[in-house]
Amino acid sequence: MKLGIPKETSPGERRVALIPASVPVLSKKGVEVLVESGAGEEAGYPDGEYADKGARVVSSRAELFAAADLLLQVRGLGADPEGWVRDAGSVRRGHVLVGIHDALSAPDPMREIAARGATVLSLDLIPRISRAQAMDVLSSMATIAGYKAALLAASHLPRLFPMLMTAAGTLAPAKVLVIGAGVAGLQAIATCRRLGAAVQGYDLRPAAREQILSLGAKCVELPVEAAEAEDVGGYARAQEESFYARQREHLSSVVAASDVVITTAQVPGQRAPLLISSDTVARMAPGSVVVDLAAERGGNCELTRPGETVTARGVTVIGPLNLAATVPHHASFMFSRNACTFLDLVVREGRLHLDTADEIVRETLVVRDGQLLHPRIAEAVRPTQARA
Repeated sequence: MKLGIPKETSPGERRVALIPASVPVLSKKGVEVLVESGAGEEAGYPDGEYADKGARVVSSRAELFAAADLLLQVRGLGADPEGWVRDAGSVRRGHVLVGIHDALSAPDPMREIAARGATVLSLDLIPRISRAQAMDVLSSMATIAGYKAALLAASHLPRLFPMLMTAAGTLAPAKVLVIGAGVAGLQAIATCRRLGAAVQGYDLRPAAREQILSLGAKCVELPVEAAEAEDVGGYARAQEESFYARQREHLSSVVAASDVVITTAQVPGQRAPLLISSDTVARMAPGSVVVDLAAERGGNCELTRPGETVTARGVTVIGPLNLAATVPHHASFMFSRNACTFLDLVVREGRLHLDTADEIVRETLVVRDGQLLHPRIAEAVRPTQARA
C-alpha cells in the first residue's frame, strides 16, 4: 500500500497529517509513505526529515494522488469544501480517503465521492469508547483549543488572571466561567487555574462535576435537568429548545458576574446551542471577554461572529476558528499519533482490512467502494437526492 500525505489547503490550516517520526512505524506494516513537497513546512517538519525517515517526497499534488492508494489528510472533503472541489478530479475508484471529513455537517461531498467509487473513513466519527482513546483526533485537537482559548482570554482581558499582593495593593483574581466540561473545557479550566484565575465550570452532565472539582475549580449547579446528555458514541446529544431557554436564564447571572467566559458546547452535525444571549452580554462588566469555541458551529453566544473579534458595550466576543492550527507542531504530532493508531486497526500487512464487526471501523466507515454506508449520513444525503 502507498500512503499519500497531501499538503493541507484549507485557509489558515498549518497542520500536517503525518509527522516524520511516524513514517518508520508505517513502513514496518508494509506501507510506503509519499509526502507532497512542503506538506509539513508550516508545522516545522521539512521535506528532508521525511526523506531521512524513509518517505518519498513528490513534487506535485497530481503525482501524489495518482500514485497513492490511501490519502491521509487533517481536513478533507466537507471539512475543506474548496479543497475538495480542487481535488475531486484527482480522486479515482479504489482510493481510500482518511481524515476529518465533517460528514455530518457536510454530507453532500460524500455522495459525490461515492459516485467516484472511493472509500471514506472519517476520523471525526470515532466513537468515544475506551479502546478508541488513542485514535481520538477530536479530543486531541480539543485539548489544544482549550489551552489556546485560555491564552486568548488572558491576552484580551484588561486585567491579570492571578491574585497578586503588591506594594501598590492586592489585585483580585479574574473570575472565569467555563461552560462545557468536555476535553476542551477541562483543558481551559486547567490552564486558567494555572494562570491563577478563580475558575468555575458548568456542564449539563452530572458526571462532569467530579472532573471540574478535581481541577480545583468550583462547579456551577443549576436547577435544570437534561434528558440523555450523550449518545451511544459518547458525543453530546441535542436537547429541546425549552431546555436551552431555561439553561440560558439560569446561567445569565453567573455569566454576568464573570470577567471571562469560555464556551465549548457543541453537538456533532448541528448548530451549536445558544447559551448566552445579547442581553446577558450587556450585563457583563466593560472589559470582560467571551471566547466562543463553538464559533464554527454558529456559536454559543448570540453575538459571536465566526472568525471575528467583536466588541459589544465594552465586552470583547471572540469567535476563533480552528485553534489547533495555530499550534501546528504539537497539533500535527498528536494527530499523527492518533492516525497511526487508527491505521494500525485498518491496515494489515500492507493491505486495507475493514472489519465492520468492529465498532470503530463501522462508525468511521462512511463510503466503501462507492456505496454510502453510514446510516446518519445517508439519511442526511437522501433529502438532497430527492430534491435533485
